[in-house]
Formats: sequence, C-alpha cells, structure tokens
Amino acid sequence: MNEGQMQVILESIDSKLDLVFEGFTALDRKIDKVREGLEAKIDQCNFKIDVLNEKIDTVEAQLKNRIGAVETNLSVRLDALASDLSAHRADTECHRGGYRVSE
Repeated sequence: MNEGQMQVILESIDSKLDLVFEGFTALDRKIDKVREGLEAKIDQCNFKIDVLNEKIDTVEAQLKNRIGAVETNLSVRLDALASDLSAHRADTECHRGGYRVSE
C-alpha cells in the first residue's frame, strides 16, 4: 500500500468520524431539549402538588373546625335532652298515683 492510498483511507476515516461526531452533537442537543422539557414539567408538577397540599391542609382545618362545632353542639343538645328527660321523669313519678296515660 502506497502513501497515496493511505492518504485516501485516512481521509475516508476522517470524514466518517466527522459524521459520527455530528450525529453525537445532534443527539446531545436533542437530549438537552428533552431534559429541559422534563425539568419544566417536573417543576410544574411540583408546583401543582404544593398547591394541592395547601388546599388539603385548608380543607382539613375547616373540617376539624366543623366537626368540633358539631361535637360541641351535640354535646350541648344531649345534655339539654338528658336534663329535660330527667325533669320529665321526676315530674311523671310525682303524679304516679292519679295520672295515667292510656293507649
């Protein structure tokens, strides 16, 4: 193999390596674009998750307040009902001899 043939082979290898390098460069750019897009989507998802967490915390606090108010209201009503029943029972027992309810 003479020097001229070797030079042709080296130029061919060089041009093929340039094509491979261009392909790698193009792939690198595509990967960077995909990465940037994914990072943006992940940031957006994280923001939405944070907003949802805040809403859930707000709803939880509101529900706790409402449940507490309902428990307090029921407790007051039950105490009043127990008092009314106790008073009614005492009144009914006082009139046992002469007063009877017929069905």
